[in-house]
Amino acid sequence: MPREGRHAGRGGSLRIDRLDVYHVAMPLIYPWRTAYGVDYDVHSVLVKAASGGHVGWAEATPFFAPHYCPESALSVFFHVTEVFGPHVVGREYDTARELTNRLEAFKGNSFAKASVEMCWWTLQSAITGTPLHRLLGGETREVAAGADFGIQDSIDMLLGNIQGAVDAGFPRIKLKVARGWDLDVLRAATGAFPNATFHIDCNCGYTLDDLPFFKAIDGLGLAFIEQPLSFGDVLDHAELAKQLETPICLDETIYSVRAAEQALRIGACKYINIKPGRSGGFTNCIDIHDLARDAGVPVWVGGMLESAVGASLCIELATLSNFTYPGDLFPSSRFYEQDLSRPEIEITPRNTFEPRTGRLPEPDPERLAAQTVRSAAVTNPSGDNG
Repeated sequence: MPREGRHAGRGGSLRIDRLDVYHVAMPLIYPWRTAYGVDYDVHSVLVKAASGGHVGWAEATPFFAPHYCPESALSVFFHVTEVFGPHVVGREYDTARELTNRLEAFKGNSFAKASVEMCWWTLQSAITGTPLHRLLGGETREVAAGADFGIQDSIDMLLGNIQGAVDAGFPRIKLKVARGWDLDVLRAATGAFPNATFHIDCNCGYTLDDLPFFKAIDGLGLAFIEQPLSFGDVLDHAELAKQLETPICLDETIYSVRAAEQALRIGACKYINIKPGRSGGFTNCIDIHDLARDAGVPVWVGGMLESAVGASLCIELATLSNFTYPGDLFPSSRFYEQDLSRPEIEITPRNTFEPRTGRLPEPDPERLAAQTVRSAAVTNPSGDNG
């Protein structure tokens, strides 16, 4: 159940006066290929919230098309500018949970809700001068990052990239798989690097009919298998978990606190990937973190190829105590020739990231303007929000 207290987002009443919303398209250095398909640029929605003389930024990155989840960048832009934004602008919220509860009148659309809810936290951080990770209940500590590789042009190309990650000392390596890029790839990778820690991400690409494939990789020593089945198949994930030694990690399935509660109750996973956008914001992320912690299930922070704005928020979240597996956290240079923000996100020589004790990254105005597809403002001129 949701808990008040140190995770409730307390810090004093906060009124959101205005939202500025930007749908951006950020070209990738190299195409991002998964079981869903291929993306050549990342479509993201950035939201700037104003309260008095203070501003806070958030980012939601569901991509261009509804492949990862039922949302898309355009649907997030629409719901924030036409529905959710007008519903929350002009009102005061003592806690982030109050804002989350107000948005519960609307079904689903977790990325759109998250882009508004996270603004409460970044505003509160700016107003109070408190580091965001401290507001969230985290500690000022470095957080570990892993190496991630999408589907490559060839196995040799992948092995070369893995060698670079091993040489750099990354603590684990994540491989995207899909039908036709799975068993042979995994055998080659684990055979070439027997001492490396691997896990795979299936991005909902398989069904229980693929049990022979999962049995075939069950002895490869993977840390876990991430999201093997469809995002709605919590029962099938529980069934698959019973038949494998390799743990199951859920990502797309954990779209709400309730979904996490049910997955944990029936033993559908032994790890959980927590993404702020997919979870509906930080309030829900913290609740999922606490549920998993109490169940003895480790969590780790996932990424959606965000700009430095969204990536920095993931780093802040990853400072909570149960984030013990290395996260999907990346320096700006990993995917983009030029990030939207200054300063850009940088990784330490220890393959870690440091939370901010000062101001969070914000988009550079010129870079933001160059990548913006559409923008709109949400104000409350009447002062009446019903």
